[in-house]
Amino acid sequence: MTVQTRGPEPQNPTIPRWQPPLDAAGLNDLHGLLLRWAWTAQDSNDLLDEVARALDDVPPPEEEIEDFVERHRGYLMRLVNIAVATRVWYRSVYADTLVQRARVLRAVEMPGDHSQAVLHLRQMGWVAGELVDQLVVLNSIKGAA
Repeated sequence: MTVQTRGPEPQNPTIPRWQPPLDAAGLNDLHGLLLRWAWTAQDSNDLLDEVARALDDVPPPEEEIEDFVERHRGYLMRLVNIAVATRVWYRSVYADTLVQRARVLRAVEMPGDHSQAVLHLRQMGWVAGELVDQLVVLNSIKGAA
């Protein structure tokens, strides 16, 4: 009986090392573009409607205030992400101030007292509205139609 062998095993084959298509700065720029693309003029309209309701003379009822605050937290998070990704905070001192204020307001828990919760909501609404204006002026998002 004869055993047949295949020959010597190949030495370590050289496989080219994988290179990512973008560096960190390129990925950050792409992220900013995706955030800008995902924000539509309708988003601006919706946000401005929410801001108007938050700043209205008639405060929302006590049973609705928590939902309002949560929606505004979401809006502030999206706006801050867009501002950071598109480097708006770097181009405008006012936008930077708004980004910092938005971060603080998002981190604060909603007060238990209704009048304090309304005040908190109005502060969030004002910052969200101003930040949208800055993002539109600096061409980072589409404005309201």
